[in-house]
Amino acid sequence: MFDPDIAPSGTLLGLLQRGRGDGPLHALAAPRAEALAALEQCVLCDPRLDWRVESRSLYYARLYSDLEGPLDGIEQHLFRPDDLLSPDEHRTGLALSVLGHLAGYGRRDALLLLRRYAATGGCWEWALDELAVRDDDETALRALGPAVLARFPRTPEGDGELARAVRESYEPRPWQLWAEDGARPGTARRVRRAQEQSSFDRWQRQLRPAGPTPGWSVTAVLRWAQDGLAGYPAVERDQPAARCLAAVAGPEDHPALLDAARQGPSAARAAALRHLADRRAPERLDLIEAAAGSGDERVERAAVESFERLRDEAAMVRARRWAVRTDQLGAAAARMLARHGGPQDAGLVLGALRRTVQTGGADADGLDALVEGAGRLAAGAAGDEGRVTACRAAPLLRHLYRETSSSQLRGTAARALAAADPGFGAGFAVECLWDCEESTRELAARRAASGDVRVLTQLRRLAADPAEEAEVQTAVRGRLSSGGSPR
Repeated sequence: MFDPDIAPSGTLLGLLQRGRGDGPLHALAAPRAEALAALEQCVLCDPRLDWRVESRSLYYARLYSDLEGPLDGIEQHLFRPDDLLSPDEHRTGLALSVLGHLAGYGRRDALLLLRRYAATGGCWEWALDELAVRDDDETALRALGPAVLARFPRTPEGDGELARAVRESYEPRPWQLWAEDGARPGTARRVRRAQEQSSFDRWQRQLRPAGPTPGWSVTAVLRWAQDGLAGYPAVERDQPAARCLAAVAGPEDHPALLDAARQGPSAARAAALRHLADRRAPERLDLIEAAAGSGDERVERAAVESFERLRDEAAMVRARRWAVRTDQLGAAAARMLARHGGPQDAGLVLGALRRTVQTGGADADGLDALVEGAGRLAAGAAGDEGRVTACRAAPLLRHLYRETSSSQLRGTAARALAAADPGFGAGFAVECLWDCEESTRELAARRAASGDVRVLTQLRRLAADPAEEAEVQTAVRGRLSSGGSPR
């Protein structure tokens, strides 16, 4: 994923880019022009570290509604001269999703913009999917059919591309409307043929062999794994080869697999290592430790991934020994303790969390498991030990909550703070009611202290918002039915 340019967390732009709940609160208190400029920058330059798992569209659409923001900037962004020459969903996806939510809130200008982009824009599939769930006017949807089908020439190649578009569409509603459109029989016939071709293509793919397969022996499987690196482009086969070994390897093959895992060529060594770790070979932990220091990136990755899948007590003992290491194996050991360790492991997990933040910052890889583990271990420790663990964890968790650019990690930090910080309900939990992530808003709906006058007002708004997720509304209504007190 790309590395977006994120403003400092104390600025309005930085809050909105992160999707923090304080963002809308500050935006509504700021001069309207400044707030709209910051909001538009977020929508036009997607600030998410990973757009596949982080939410922003509903968060920004709500603020557009509150500010009664115009859509001129989004329109100019979508219809740039190069949009048709180089369609880019990373550039347009967030803006189209915001328009979809605004259309759901009744903004007709957003609906008309989506229809126009679906007819003429480069990333028309995304706009069409938004219309499929937001546009109640079937006449208008049917009218888009000829414009969309005109993108596909009446040639075998064009018909194949049309069948692919039908097959890969997330929302089938527009295609069904066009296939049943009696007023446009030509469009209807062509869509029905594409639907039939799509079903036939799917059946053919199921019968078509996927590619070269290994022979039915350990030696053949290891050779097949290594041969994948000789092609162009190179193919990583150590993981599928390990699955094949599970089917062909017997007790008599153990010495050959041990030899491959100790000194075999790169892909074969990685495959043998994965297999032996999965089969819980007695030598697995020593092999993993040796592989982690081999200097071969593929072998080291196989060692780390194999170790993290282990759950037995011997692996936990090694994890406690390795968690102080500063390499990838040490990080994996700390994550294992965070997920499966006991209260006695809290110090090792917190130490690893602190090192990771110091070396990699608030968006370093692997923080999610460590943050979640810190909260779990703080909640699980009893008596004075639990209070000490919570006191040690809370400042670092608060820092991550404020500074991380990942809304997913911030939500994990919020859940850890709910367990480790007694002041969470009256502090960050209130802000979380406006957060961009559904799970974070749900947590806040259950935990935010009702002493703040804003809490009940926002709970009522979430309960009445048709765009809000069902899980959040369930938590909100349960809270409201209890008189607003945290459960």
